[in-house]
Amino acid sequence: MTVASPTPEYARRWQRVMDCVALKTPDRLPVGFLMNFWLARYGGISHRQQMYDYDTVAAIAERLCREFEPDFFTSPYAMTTFGPMLDAIDFRQLEWPGHGVGEDRPYQYIDREYMTADEYDDFLFDPTGFYYAKYLPRVAGAFDGLAPLAAVTGSAYLGVGFATLAFGAAPLRQAFERLEAASRVVRGQIEHEIGFARRMAALDTPLGLGLIASAPYDAMADFFRGATGMMKDLYRRGDKVLEALDKMATLIVRRALAQAKLAFNPQVFIPVHWAPDPFMSQKQFETFWWPSFKKMVLALIDGGLIPMPLWESDCTRRLETLRELPTGRCIHWFEKTDLRRAFEVLGDVAALRGGLSSSLLTTASPEQIDSAVRDLVEGVFHRGGKLIFDSGFGIPDETPLENVRAMFDAVRRYGS
Repeated sequence: MTVASPTPEYARRWQRVMDCVALKTPDRLPVGFLMNFWLARYGGISHRQQMYDYDTVAAIAERLCREFEPDFFTSPYAMTTFGPMLDAIDFRQLEWPGHGVGEDRPYQYIDREYMTADEYDDFLFDPTGFYYAKYLPRVAGAFDGLAPLAAVTGSAYLGVGFATLAFGAAPLRQAFERLEAASRVVRGQIEHEIGFARRMAALDTPLGLGLIASAPYDAMADFFRGATGMMKDLYRRGDKVLEALDKMATLIVRRALAQAKLAFNPQVFIPVHWAPDPFMSQKQFETFWWPSFKKMVLALIDGGLIPMPLWESDCTRRLETLRELPTGRCIHWFEKTDLRRAFEVLGDVAALRGGLSSSLLTTASPEQIDSAVRDLVEGVFHRGGKLIFDSGFGIPDETPLENVRAMFDAVRRYGS
């Protein structure tokens, strides 16, 4: 989905980002803007209101963009403003402000086994049936009652007619009613997001994320097996893990390509949770994590998309492996990995995104922020690095306003 008739300034801002992706030198250092609940801090509202109040959030975001003038801005609809949707589907994998946690607390993921160790074969044999019969009802109450759909697979000839009996079952009919009501809520959120994108375009501000996807290993570890279960599986059923990860890569790509035509730009944001150096050995990374991720990334690139993994924590030992990906087709966003080291290894093959750490943003003085930005810009961008400046992982919720202002002022001062 594109924004009709973008302004010349809108086009210039987005071109800076795309120049970096293509390993060209932009006219100046581009700067992005991502946050979770810092928007609530800036706007003087509660975290809960940010989850539910579409219009107020859009107005605050407009004020943010008018003040800071980022080259692109990550929509709050992609990060936090989805309380009505979570209510509508009775979501069970998350606690959010006013629902399990306090009204001014961030949301919390509930790490559990949503797929048991003995269900790998069910998932591998028929992932669609597994979703309907087991996975979806476990993670969201709106899907309770869908199990009869899994039994339809295998019907043929006259059996196709008798398969319709499943659709008359009361639990399935009730599930369809709940899901139809939920779809209206989600449609309303999407309509607000489209309106927000147009509002931002009028402010010359592109939205910074097109799609959001997960690395196959992370999807399986985070959302299916749970942290403990997945780590045990590496030792107890490694072959099954590899089969499931290969299947998951295919499923993620299929869904991303189907959604791409609705996206505002071709970037695919991929938060990386389990690849960092402290979480697994290099051998485990190369055996279990990297192959399915590489398969997914190559398929996304073939589909005309721009993968943008956010490498959380420290991923220094993974840098050389990242050189296996096609040149000029990815953005690598680093949270704690030294960007100077990342530039030394990847500067000739990929754009880099990142900047100030969460700890620095929340605890330093504005003067220290200015100095840190200058050192990073001089150490990477002015040495030829195709850097898209941002915080390491969004603006932390606790960040003082004066530090955010100092960061943007310094980028403008030193990034020309």
